[in-house]
Parts: sequence; structure tokens; C-alpha cells
Amino acid sequence: MMQTDWLAKWAYYTPNKFFLREYNGSLEWTFLQFNQRTNALANYLTKEVGVKEGERIAVYSKNRAEYVLLFLACIKCGAILVPLNFRLTPRELDTLIKDAEPKIFFYEEEYSEQIKKLQTLKNIPVQKKIETITPFLIDEVTEKDFSPARIFINDDLAMILYTAGTTGLSKGVMINHQMLFWNAINTGLRLDLNSQDHTQSYAPFFHTGGWNVLFTPFLLHGGSHTLLQNFDAELILKLMEKERTTIMFGVPTMLQMMSDLEYFKQVDLSSVRYAIVGGAPMPIPLINIWHQKGVYIRQGYGLTEVGPNCFSLHQDDAIRKKGSIGFPNFYVEPKIVTENGIECVNNEVGELWMKSPVVTPGYWRKEKETLESITDGFFHTGDLVKRDDDGYYFVVDRKKNMYISGGENVYPAEIEKFLYTNNLIKEVAVIGIPDEKWGEVGKAFIVLNSKNSLDENAALDFCKGNLAKYKIPKYVQFLDTLPKTDAGKIDKKKLLKIYQQTKIQ
Repeated sequence: MMQTDWLAKWAYYTPNKFFLREYNGSLEWTFLQFNQRTNALANYLTKEVGVKEGERIAVYSKNRAEYVLLFLACIKCGAILVPLNFRLTPRELDTLIKDAEPKIFFYEEEYSEQIKKLQTLKNIPVQKKIETITPFLIDEVTEKDFSPARIFINDDLAMILYTAGTTGLSKGVMINHQMLFWNAINTGLRLDLNSQDHTQSYAPFFHTGGWNVLFTPFLLHGGSHTLLQNFDAELILKLMEKERTTIMFGVPTMLQMMSDLEYFKQVDLSSVRYAIVGGAPMPIPLINIWHQKGVYIRQGYGLTEVGPNCFSLHQDDAIRKKGSIGFPNFYVEPKIVTENGIECVNNEVGELWMKSPVVTPGYWRKEKETLESITDGFFHTGDLVKRDDDGYYFVVDRKKNMYISGGENVYPAEIEKFLYTNNLIKEVAVIGIPDEKWGEVGKAFIVLNSKNSLDENAALDFCKGNLAKYKIPKYVQFLDTLPKTDAGKIDKKKLLKIYQQTKIQ
């Protein structure tokens, strides 16, 4: 059993070592300073607000130091952090809030008007602007200690991260302390992390990448971060040079945007050991550009429910094993199975299952979905993969039609479900298609109840304000009927062929 208050440990071991800098606020803290401030907030939450172990604290905000403070205070007092996607519409947020039932709702002042549209707000006992806890970051701290009722370990939940389901319904992935610990251990072992490592943190905190690709592994190993509210390609390049960044993380779209800049030619990135890339395969020409710059690419693979740092391709193999996700990390046991549950041989395609202490205990309040997703401790990823004769793994396809746009998972079923609420639409199907900027975008194929009753612009306008921007299809094509399989299901493979034929014409 492992104590998980890593911040307190580093405040004891290296109290004066730099821990966190917030770029937007021009503020920074040592481990001791941030630990004392987190203790003060934990005392406030438990004594003044009355937060109890296991209660949820929802946060609707961009990345900022207050967010980190809340997360680490939750670790200390046993509350469960529920990050909410600030890109979602009120309709989508209401679904998540109803499911999580938070006791406290922290929101950024920027979204004050947005949250007035929430129907579920009346059910949350405590609602506060996140700026109300800013004094804990900047004022003199009087309470420097916090004594939890017990040490929170292993099976206790640390956070709930919502990921869109293939049925169109969001599911809350339960992240416990065991997952955080073993993911940090796996990451440290494969990436050779140490207390001198530094990175910029800009992946959004509603995403597992924001917390668990580098942030929590760095915390366990005593590394440091500069926190940014969003991705700014040129700014990040400048900070990497100035702060002597050692490891960076991004999706291929981000690395493409950086390398497209004129400034990329002159920036000094000699301190960077490698870039961790996930979310989608990185094109070989782009890998070559970064290798020529002296920054080696480490392709990875993971998902919110497992890890997320599950596989890693060593930078020396980036070209030789192009397209591979590499080997499983230390404490991850993978197997590739057929639809009948039989293990595949080398070069045979099957679904990837993984067993590990980094596997989620399940989906929040969704016992049926949990049972369907985990068999004898093995999580069913839904991704089709194969393993070559050298033991390297390759993702072949996404079993459930998910596509990735700018590093964000997009599930067509969720978009389709919403489009069906338009009574002009008889049938609809959405597929992911290639896009130069975002990797993939959506294309909706629509059959109308009445011909010419809806055009492309009207269909897209119907989505605006009801679906997050990255979920809204980029293209719409109207058909007289959608192709079906023998079983009567919509045939998305044939839709892909229709797209390809249309593109050629």
C-alpha cells in the first residue's frame, strides 16, 4: 500500500526546489510553498465547506494553478476531482453533472454566462468561481499543516474523467490512486524520468493527457512544470528554449504546427531528450523534421481507462518500425484476441486487451458497461492491433469507429444521436476522414425526410451550440439512402468508399 501525497514527500525532501510556474499569472512556487498552500486549501474545504471523503468536486475551467491546487487538495482530503470539458455546451454539461452529482462546482469567471444555462446547477449545494481560491496561491499562508482522517491509498478514487461512449453517452472513468501510482512508475521506467526534468503543461485538464501523460509522473519523480492555459505553438517553442525543457508531449497536429513556424528553424531545442507523441500516428516526414532538429520522437499508446501510458516506441525505432506503438510498458500485460476470445498469433489482427494495476476499476455508476469492458481483469480497448515477429505492436483500426480530431477522441454515435433530434433528418451516419490540419474530421451522410428541406449550412448550424466544435462534422453529403449490410445495419465501409469516390470526382 502506497501513500499518494507525493507533493508532501517532495516538500519534505527538497523544500526549496522549483515545482510549478504559471505562465499567465507570472507566478511560481517551490514544493514547500505549494504544499503549504494546498494544505491550507484542504483545511478550508474540509472545515469551512464541509467536504467529506468520496464527495465530488467538479471544475469547469481552463488550465490554471488553482486547478492544480484543487486536485492536490482533493488528494489530501479524499475528495474526488471531476474535470469538465470547457468546450462542451450546457446541454452536454448537464448530462455529466447529473451523473457525477458534485457537492461543489468551481467555474472560471469567463464562463459565468455559460453556466446560467445549466439545468443541473440547482442540484449542486456549493457553487464558486475558481478565482475565489486564488488567495490561497498568493496570500500569506497561516495554516501550514493538514491531517487527513486517514491516508488515501490504492482503491480510493482520485478523479473521474469523462470520455464519450460509443453509444453516444458519456461515461465517467474512475481513476484511483493505484492507477496514478503505477502509471507514474511505468512512465518513469520507460522515459528515464528524474527530479531534474522540466516540461510545459498545456494539454487540457479535462483530458487524461493533461494529468497523466507527464504531470502526475513528473510529480512522483520530483520534476517541474510551466503551466499554460492553452496550446500556443510559438510561445511553447520559446519557453522550451528559455527553460531548457527536457521532455515534451503533444499530438502530431501540435508538432506539425510548431514545425511549420519560421521560428522553428532558429530555436535551440538541444535540451530536449525526446518528444512523447500520442493521440494518433505521427507521419514519417514529420518525424524526420523533428529528428533533423535533434528532437527524437517516442510514439506512445494509451487510453483514459488504462494508464494512459501503456505502450512506448523507443526513439531509435521511430523510422525502422514506422507506425508501431512499440512495446507494452513494464506493468502492463497485453493480449490480442479474436471475437471468440482466442489469443492471436503474430501478425494476426485482433482486439487489444490489457491487464494491469493501471486498469480502471470501471465506469462511474455504470455496472453493466463496466462488466462488458473488463474480463478477468483485462480491459477491452476496442482497438484492433497486431504484433509482428519482433514483438512490436501496431494499431490497425478502431473497432468502434471512433476517430481522432486534433488529438480529441470523437465518437460518431454521439453526433448521430444528436442529429436525429432534427425532425427533417431520416437517417444519418458520421465517419472520420483525413484532414491536413486536424488529422481527421467528421463527414456526415444524411438522408432527409423531405428532399431539399435542409442544406449543408443549415445542418451544420443545427450542431452549433449543441455539440463541442471539434465534434461538429466538417462536411455533409446528402444521399437518397444509406448503404446497409445484410443484417440491416448502416455500412460505414461503403460510406468511406462513397467519400473516396466523391473525392476523386
